[in-house]
Amino acid sequence: HRCLGPCVHGLTTEQAYSEAVRDVRMFLEGRHRDLAHELERRMGSAAEDMRFEEAASLRNLVTTVREMEQKQKMAAVEGDDVDIFAFHAEPPFVAVNLFHLRNGKIVDRREFFWEDQTDFHASEFFEALLKQVYLGQQYIPGLIHVPTDFEQREELEEMLCELRGRKVDISTPLRGTKKALLSLVETNAKHSFDQRFRVMTPSSRATQEALQDALNMPEPPRRIECFDISHIQGTDKVASMVVWEDGKMKKSDYRKFIIRTVVGNDDFASMREVISRRYSKLQETRQPFPSLVLVDGGLGQLHAAAEALEEIGITDQPLASIAKREEWIYVYGQEDEPVILDKFSPMLHLVQRIRDEAHRFAVTFHRTRRNANRLTSELHEAPGIGQKTVQKLLKTFGSLERVRQAPEAELVRVIGRAAAGKLRLFLQDNQPLNSRLLSIEPAPIDSSKSHEEPHPEHVG
Repeated sequence: HRCLGPCVHGLTTEQAYSEAVRDVRMFLEGRHRDLAHELERRMGSAAEDMRFEEAASLRNLVTTVREMEQKQKMAAVEGDDVDIFAFHAEPPFVAVNLFHLRNGKIVDRREFFWEDQTDFHASEFFEALLKQVYLGQQYIPGLIHVPTDFEQREELEEMLCELRGRKVDISTPLRGTKKALLSLVETNAKHSFDQRFRVMTPSSRATQEALQDALNMPEPPRRIECFDISHIQGTDKVASMVVWEDGKMKKSDYRKFIIRTVVGNDDFASMREVISRRYSKLQETRQPFPSLVLVDGGLGQLHAAAEALEEIGITDQPLASIAKREEWIYVYGQEDEPVILDKFSPMLHLVQRIRDEAHRFAVTFHRTRRNANRLTSELHEAPGIGQKTVQKLLKTFGSLERVRQAPEAELVRVIGRAAAGKLRLFLQDNQPLNSRLLSIEPAPIDSSKSHEEPHPEHVG
């Protein structure tokens, strides 16, 4: 970085230079957390004043300081490889972070999210999560840190030891360096929670008014409903609708749709169906319409949504789409002039966050439905395996591949010894020709990329 030039008149101010000196001192003294908080405070002020480039620069500094803090703490870990779990929960929403440490260094970080944990109990939750993460995995570390103990910890340790071929310890650190590491991952889990479940925008009212001007809307957007389509090569087609209202995501109004009338891979027809179903119902029940309908995709998806609205007699509903590649926003009625927002703009960040949430919600629903359909289909002819047993298997393991990989003891615990024996025999007799190949799940198709442009169980 270049010198601020305090000895040259006009290159910097006394306040800016004093701040820089204070920042350097905090960094050298190891006060990384205090420094990050101070930089975040300045970042918020810059964003409030619409100084977006300065805010982005400060955000990058915060990231650098946080990474340095993590590296110093992780470097204190020696010995066996370690996985560290932590969570932040505000039921029904839960975020979990998993850090993989190998030889004292972070080699990977994973995030998990749930929005259906109404009756959340940390001990039961982590017992189930660890089974899903490790049963059937090729590599299991020797040490696993979790934020809470659970009833069957010793039994799970024995299962993992059997799979690993060596000792596996599952522990909840209470003090020292290991506790500090767990606290660090907990901080990251809280950050992940905020990023996923809260739309954090500076001066929400100002952002709404700016978005009103940018999209040429009759009023500031108080409520935005956003739609996305998800499928794999036209199979198990579903759609999602997420809702942003008064500055935050409104989970209670989210909706899931199973596509009913569309045959094959036709994302535009799927969008028409979903838009028609949603707003026909609002008409029938005389409920208020949103300030803005937003669809994930380019001009094709935008026109499909507009056609659906016009077919049910709605011609004055504000409607827009956001195209992924360039992140342009197309407004219906002025498609020839896409809205191109500054990449640091809170307006763009707001629209992106809503769009990304719709995509996440659609993909999650698609995978759940696909796994359920496949498990039910595969086990339909298994003797002694009824629908209730299939549901238990789906809830515990999530997919047919994990059922195949599960240890015998775990199957017995879930469905009983007799059913587990019948299931194991059936799976052995119906082994896929290439189980490794079949276990690779293709990613669900994002409808906004499938055409030419850049672009609480409510199931409809």
